[in-house]
Amino acid sequence: MAQTLQFYPACTKVLACKLLKKQGMELEGMCGEEEKQTIVAKSGNRKCQSHFANAHQTRFGDMKNRNEKGFSLIELLLVVVIIGIIASLAVPALLKAKIAAENGAAFGTLRSIGSTEVNFFSQFNRFGRLDEINPMMGGGIGTLVGAQIVRGKYFVFEMTPPSPTDTDLRSGYVITARRAVGSDAVYQYEIDQTGEIKQIFP
Repeated sequence: MAQTLQFYPACTKVLACKLLKKQGMELEGMCGEEEKQTIVAKSGNRKCQSHFANAHQTRFGDMKNRNEKGFSLIELLLVVVIIGIIASLAVPALLKAKIAAENGAAFGTLRSIGSTEVNFFSQFNRFGRLDEINPMMGGGIGTLVGAQIVRGKYFVFEMTPPSPTDTDLRSGYVITARRAVGSDAVYQYEIDQTGEIKQIFP
């Protein structure tokens, strides 16, 4: 048979010649002396097999290295979804803790107001208005805005009635601390001349 093996690489040509020889086909013109000697020599066969094994491992290693260079789109989407779930759970808890801290601070301020009112009464025989109590506390209640005192962003302290007379203040007082978002009262505390603090809302 007149067949040519010019398209085979070196080792592939050797193995092809060996296969043709096993099938009883004529090797003349197809396999040179070098290929024939390599066919007979087992070391040559092992050399070619080793060559193919190394090439396979090299290609597989290159593919593996290429795959390890970055993340796939699905992996990135999974990370984004997990971060979103964690944020949806953590943010409400953080806001709740912040509100609780602000409420606790307002409650403590009302206690300080109650003790300051007692001292004011002992000096002036009446209870004090917010604009009189706040300087005695070093401005610890907050910022005076009209008849109200604003503490931070949300809490507003005011008296009931807003502008009590001296006669009213001789018998007692009522101060309200209200935490509001917009126009809706979220938390509201109240203290009177007895020093008792009550939670009005919620």
